[in-house]
Amino acid sequence: MHSLRMRLVAWLLLPLSLFVAVSAFFSWRNAATVADYVQDHDLLASAKVLSDRLIWDGDAVEASVPPAALALFASPAHDQVFLSVTGVDGRLLAGAPGFPLPAVRQLQGPDRAQWYDTRIQGLPVRAVVTERSMYDVAGARAITIAVGKTTGSRDAMVRTLWWPTLGTLLLALALALVLTTLALTWELRPLVRLGRQMAQRDPLHLDFAVDTRALHTELRPVGETINQFVQQLHMHSQAQRRFIADAAHQLRTPLALQASQIEFVRHVREHRQDWDTRRADMDQFWKELHDSNRRLTAVTNQLLLLAQAEHADAHARLAPVDLGEAALHAVEQLAGLADRRRIDLGLDAAPAAPVLAEPALLDALISNLVDNALRYTPEGGRVTVMVRRAGDAVELVVDDNGPGIPTEAQERVFDRFCRLAEGSDGSGLGLAIVREVARGCGASVQLGANPREPHGLRVTVRFAATQAAPDAQEKPPRA
Repeated sequence: MHSLRMRLVAWLLLPLSLFVAVSAFFSWRNAATVADYVQDHDLLASAKVLSDRLIWDGDAVEASVPPAALALFASPAHDQVFLSVTGVDGRLLAGAPGFPLPAVRQLQGPDRAQWYDTRIQGLPVRAVVTERSMYDVAGARAITIAVGKTTGSRDAMVRTLWWPTLGTLLLALALALVLTTLALTWELRPLVRLGRQMAQRDPLHLDFAVDTRALHTELRPVGETINQFVQQLHMHSQAQRRFIADAAHQLRTPLALQASQIEFVRHVREHRQDWDTRRADMDQFWKELHDSNRRLTAVTNQLLLLAQAEHADAHARLAPVDLGEAALHAVEQLAGLADRRRIDLGLDAAPAAPVLAEPALLDALISNLVDNALRYTPEGGRVTVMVRRAGDAVELVVDDNGPGIPTEAQERVFDRFCRLAEGSDGSGLGLAIVREVARGCGASVQLGANPREPHGLRVTVRFAATQAAPDAQEKPPRA
């Protein structure tokens, strides 16, 4: 059952049906108790009439059955009545022979009577037995009087008393079902209307909000959650559009440059006859084309890294990684760039500093930080990479003595394609990748001044410490 309305109706009808069943049962019990009382009263009254008709006839007791004793049982059910009056010696004084008496006689109450159920001629019978003492010169004689009646009128009385109550209960249950269905249909209209509004919305337009004032108090959190979700989708959509626009702009420049260079080469080949001049132009062309292709490849690789870092399941690939070993690998990879720029690149790593990270993305984070430091540090400068423990955390620190980043721009540099220095050949994605990778690893990134130099930048990435993998100590360092 997928209908919320029907499920609510079912949950409401379950206790109501149980209540109706219990009420019907107790109503039947009450009706049966009343019918049993009336029947037992009539049986005892008839027995008393028979008792009053006992007379002495010489030395014997005689009994007669007056019409009044049978008139008490007249009913539309045409019940059969059975009578028995017996003496002390078991002699039948009146009635039908073979009347079953209780095996254990226990006469109780002021009327000295006992009621019991039995069967006569295969019919269910309710009977009463009582005694009367007849006195003569020889003493007292106990006369047993038994009266029985089939249960037709008793059952009819139970139905007469019970059916109106049962009908009322069933009518109330049916009325509750109808009213509940109508009420739920009426009250769920805002939710149905909300569903229709959502279905009619263009999925490409996320500039709408649910009016929570039209919803019930219990449904307002749903509307607010939808609004928050739509706002987040809108923000992600806007960020994605900006990212695509920025990426297209970044890729368009090297592509346009390559196209112009190719066109220039074609022009040179067609119009210049001097081979030496043309060869010099070709050499310059190949150099510029190589630089353009390198920048295009770098931007593409950075875009792929950023997309991988922003992937939703990046945190599912986290594993213990030695941060010191990863830093050593990055320093080794960028040592050539440091040599070309005559920059003193050093590493100070604490032993066994495991953190939770995705290995490839962690390499990208460290490489981007060191690459940025090398690019913006002037020739002859210093770049130091440190891995150290800080309480229950592990920190990666990259220091340089370059121009640094102004305090007011330290948050802006994490935006995609942000460049503070004009003419820089970087892609503007390095720090954006650093922040996304750190966020996926549960780490934080902080920028500040280099305390060891009069000017420069310190970047600190703080990871939560973790236990090393079982075979972490056996891995050889990466070369």
